[in-house]
Amino acid sequence: MTARRGGLGRGLGALIPTGTEGVGGISTSIDDGFGLPVGPAPVHGATFREVPVDSVTPNPRQPRTHFDEDALEELAASLREVGLLQPIVVREIMPGRYELVMGERRWRASRLAGFSQIPAIVRDTADDAMLRDALLENLHRQQLNPLEEAAAYEQLLRDFGATHEELAGKLGRSRSHVTNMIRLLGLPPAVQRRVAAGVLSAGHARALLSLEDPDAQDRLATRIVAEGLSVRAVEEIVALGEEGPRRTPPHRPRVTSPALHKLASRLSDQFDTRVKVDMGRNKGKITVEFASIEDLERIVAVMTASGAVSSSSSSG
Repeated sequence: MTARRGGLGRGLGALIPTGTEGVGGISTSIDDGFGLPVGPAPVHGATFREVPVDSVTPNPRQPRTHFDEDALEELAASLREVGLLQPIVVREIMPGRYELVMGERRWRASRLAGFSQIPAIVRDTADDAMLRDALLENLHRQQLNPLEEAAAYEQLLRDFGATHEELAGKLGRSRSHVTNMIRLLGLPPAVQRRVAAGVLSAGHARALLSLEDPDAQDRLATRIVAEGLSVRAVEEIVALGEEGPRRTPPHRPRVTSPALHKLASRLSDQFDTRVKVDMGRNKGKITVEFASIEDLERIVAVMTASGAVSSSSSSG
């Protein structure tokens, strides 16, 4: 098998001390010389390590028995490009042998990708809530790159049953921040690598998400690096439609004005999401972006409370 390519970050792995001697392998914290903690605090009942892919066996009590082969191939191709950001969760059943607790799809795709090692959280406790809360606490303490942060959010939501509200509350962030960070994982691999390397900021990445075409996202990312564009400049480029799929321009050019931009900005602040206002020759439209059904329900609730949407029609 080929060696595993380095990923863009370790996600939850960056929140757990590494160790090779059983659970809780690191029990002392490291400080920066001024009494301030550096690195993750010890997580009771868990360590992070790289384990051989072939040393892991599936959980025989796994309720999911069917895995779509095409979807696994797609995930394997993605892993070859960017590595595995979300470690699997295992328990050690004997020295050097592990049983899967969470992440069988990631483990299967890693085998298809030809990885010899896989990042894993090795846990000893059966209390999912305890481990989840410890990870949330460390996530609050750690300075992660945007891709590590996004991967940690997604894995906590998927594997440990955390909610958007729990993540936002623990971190002192808005729910839309959590949602928008997770969306970064949908960027093309080349753009993700620039974000992980610090060449593009999280603000640049969020602005790129407004482009639906991956090629357009990659082109604009290249421009950001080459021209040193600010986040605001990127947002204006996207809003004006200056970077998009290469196709025949529409017959009727889009009409833009400072007033429309100001209105869109005001609505974005009110609804805590990106809002675009477009005006054609004969009609206009308002586009409100949302990341999930839960996020849509939140936006509708804000609209209803502000009077933007009426819950019942009035009789005439």
